[in-house]
This record gives sequence, structure tokens and C-alpha cells, in this order.
Amino acid sequence: MRLLLIEDDYMLGNSIRKGFYPYGFTVDWTQDGIAAEAALAAESYSAVLLDLGLPRKSGLEVLKKMRADSNSTPVIILSASDRVLNRIEGLDAGADDYLSKPFDLDELAARVRALLRRSGGRTSPLLTHGDIHFDPASNTVAYKGKNISLSSRELMVLAALIEKPGAVLSRAQLVDKVYGWNDEVESNTIEVHVHALRKKLSPGVIRNIRGLGYMLAASENSCVN
Repeated sequence: MRLLLIEDDYMLGNSIRKGFYPYGFTVDWTQDGIAAEAALAAESYSAVLLDLGLPRKSGLEVLKKMRADSNSTPVIILSASDRVLNRIEGLDAGADDYLSKPFDLDELAARVRALLRRSGGRTSPLLTHGDIHFDPASNTVAYKGKNISLSSRELMVLAALIEKPGAVLSRAQLVDKVYGWNDEVESNTIEVHVHALRKKLSPGVIRNIRGLGYMLAASENSCVN
């Protein structure tokens, strides 16, 4: 999943950006409110991690503009203030959660997963499609009861597909889900990940819809194009 981090503290921002990769998250990072609004206008994100004390434009102003623009992307506020009034103000402005600094990265990742689960209308922490069971908390995949070893990128591609069963995701949509601003992307990178997933799971797991993209097959016997 791709997140937008809006945080002006370099050490904290860099820590979150690097630390979230093993959790299966790609993180784009901006350091002021104006740059954040430009990113939100240009990209689609699964969730936003928002500091309040930003240069050029405050986090609260960014949040209010998001909601005024009907941007419903889930938002977790990350703030150095733990005052009740600040939490109330942030939540009333449209935030979905509020976490005071300093915090543990494991807790932040768990809050993001919970937020994505709620926003997706899921009650189970597991993502399941047929014989595939993906646990976002541990970043593990089981297929027909057997644990399967996947790379981080392969996990991200599978997660993007399993989140939208029955939907066709284009190559560009998968690239947006899996890669951030600073990542180098080869022209055939998604095809390479899909090939690896088919090899490790089953050739019939992912269908190629010619000219459109990829989708999870409805059944094990679905054909591969």
C-alpha cells in the first residue's frame, strides 16, 4: 500500500519512510503543507500520515482542505502535542486517528492496518481470496495451507490485487501501488512480479486481461492469458 507522509522533522520522516518498507508500505514523503497539497492533487494514496506543525501551511489547514475537496483518504495525525483539545480539534477537522509523538513504529503500522481495514469495510485482519490467505500484520502468505516466501514487491502486488477481488488493475495502477517517487521502475517490472507470483502460487492465480491489466482469477481453473 502507498502512503503519504507529511512530516518536517527529517530524522522522524526518514525513519518512517525506511522503517515502513518491511511492513509492506511504500511511503512518499513531503516536508511542508504546500508540497503535501500538490502531492494529494497528483496522486492517490491508501492513507495519509500528517504532522500538524508544518512550514508554509499547517497540517490542520491541509486536512481541512482535503475534506473540503471531498478527499476521503484516511488520515492519521502525528503530533508532538498530546493535549486533549488538540486531539479533539484534529478529529473534528476530519482525521481518523491521532497518535502523539514519540511513538513506536510497530504501533503506527498497526494503526494504519486497522484504519485501512475499516475504510475497506473489512472485519477480518486477513485478506483472503480462494486458497490465498495474506496476513498484513506479519506480511506472510499461505496458499492451500502452505506458507509461501515472497519478496516485498511481490507481496505488494498480491496485496493490491487481493484488496480488489474481481477488479482489473492496470500496470500503471500496480506501479502506483507498489513504487514510490524515488524508486526506479523498469518497463517490465510488474510483469516480472506477476510471473514470480504465478510460479510460487499457481499459474492460474492471476489473469492477464489483454489491453487492460491483471486480476485475481475467480477459481483455480481460470485460464492464464
